[in-house]
Amino acid sequence: MLDVTVIEDPQAAAVSLDPIRARLLAELAAGPASAAMLAGKVGLPRQKVNYHLKALERHGLVELAGERRKGNVTERLMRATAASYVISPLALAAVQPDPDRFRDQLSARWLLALGARLVRDVGSLITGAAKARKRLATYALDGEVRFASPADRAAFIQELTAGVGALIRKYDAPDAEGGRDHRIVVAVHPTVGPQAPDPRADDDRAVSSPRPASLGPTGL
Repeated sequence: MLDVTVIEDPQAAAVSLDPIRARLLAELAAGPASAAMLAGKVGLPRQKVNYHLKALERHGLVELAGERRKGNVTERLMRATAASYVISPLALAAVQPDPDRFRDQLSARWLLALGARLVRDVGSLITGAAKARKRLATYALDGEVRFASPADRAAFIQELTAGVGALIRKYDAPDAEGGRDHRIVVAVHPTVGPQAPDPRADDDRAVSSPRPASLGPTGL
């Protein structure tokens, strides 16, 4: 079972978003089970559960884990193909975000568009690497920081921008034969927690208690 997989097919995305099928996926991520075993957990007849399992299986979201005899019946034990699933913007290709259409480093919506592109691109890379039976070279950094004041936050952003920019200029080799382009995404956003939103914050800009969410060159 994979830790996480990206759903790119629109029909598979629709299947996974059905509440009953999402519940079945969650149950099967915990371990293999038959339709009869799942029926009691989700409160549906076994035949209905079988119908949903076949739909999930057609789209590669669950797979056969084994079979067992129970009286005169052979039960199919199914399992989820991943512990968790992420739906790629490719599933809504016609309306997927385009970060190049609107660029604003202080816009939360532009950050969201970048995040969507990251999911799309890395998901496609994972799919391609799996088909080629090759490892995918990526890197990500995740951390949290609490700033004492908005001035400290602004200074941090300036130093982060200067530092990453200097590294890019140092190692960028646009004319290198055999080189490969990589994308670097650096994101800073407020942590999500039980605290009430800062009333001083603009709802479209990351301006309160930022978090360096990721620094990830991916093999694009």
